[in-house]
Amino acid sequence: MRTHSLPVIMLAGVLAAGSSACATRYSARGTQTFAEIPYQGPEGKAWPVAYTELPQVAKTYGMAKAPKVAYVEMGKGGTKGDIVFMHGLGSYLKFWYFQLDAFAQAGWHVVAIDQPGYGKSEKPASFPYTMEAMADVVHEVAGQLGLKRPVLVGHSMGGQTAMSYAIRYPDEVGQLVLVAPAGFEEFSAREKEWFRRAFSTVLVKKATEYGIWGSVAYQNFSRFRPELEWLVEERVRVVGDPTFDPYAYAQVRSVNGLTQDDFVRQSAGKITAPVLIVYGDEDKLIPSPFMHAGFTSDFFEKAATTIPGAKLVGLKGCGHCVQLDCPKEWADAVNGFLGK
Repeated sequence: MRTHSLPVIMLAGVLAAGSSACATRYSARGTQTFAEIPYQGPEGKAWPVAYTELPQVAKTYGMAKAPKVAYVEMGKGGTKGDIVFMHGLGSYLKFWYFQLDAFAQAGWHVVAIDQPGYGKSEKPASFPYTMEAMADVVHEVAGQLGLKRPVLVGHSMGGQTAMSYAIRYPDEVGQLVLVAPAGFEEFSAREKEWFRRAFSTVLVKKATEYGIWGSVAYQNFSRFRPELEWLVEERVRVVGDPTFDPYAYAQVRSVNGLTQDDFVRQSAGKITAPVLIVYGDEDKLIPSPFMHAGFTSDFFEKAATTIPGAKLVGLKGCGHCVQLDCPKEWADAVNGFLGK
């Protein structure tokens, strides 16, 4: 359970960054483009990356060119059904590092998608980066791949995206697994304006290597360990990619999209699919430390009451990236809910 204020968060981040002075300097290894990032799990086996264009998304949102997104598909023909994994803000489908192979091997037809602006997908400035638009990306990919009432698994921003999908396409969802989901927090007009002003592409682009260490290792994790240092290395080295500026722009637009969105919070009661909310009680990002102090457990207990029949599981000693921080405990909770 955490009750950090903004000054404490900032100080802890600085201390975490400073303590990494003896760690590997990944910037010395040179640029690694998004295209060069290895998509694989802990076993080291490369995931099959495919690409598809989304003409319906382009038509819906007035884009001159259909965006091309990257996705991974494994376990086709799996007897347990279809399951789609959606990443959070600033991340990409590799953040399901421990899950994709495991679920495919367990008999699931697994699909994970890089949203426009993220990972190996195109990063068009004309994409709106709203939760509804991201839900429509998932919906169109699911349609192209012939998925039938898939389980939707979304982390953070991806959880908000999953809820938007379930509200707008209620007959096309099997179950929802919301992992430390955004979307339940109410921001005032003044707070929304703060996000618009405070979060900029300059902030994303000028982050130092030590600052990235602090942000990743402290703010997103409770049990950060050496096997996860690829998270830091990839974020540090990708800065030199020519598409990093569009990626930074996508992050800024996404922050605006998720903080300005009241639709999901106000409509959560319309979700009819079975829902699991799983979170870490050491989450330092939700509720927002910039705006709303309080216990993470209290926040999600209240959030769960807004969705009829939602099941809530809090994992002790786990941070915001709970699926990476505590993969075994996460898997036990999710598999118990899915019951297959």
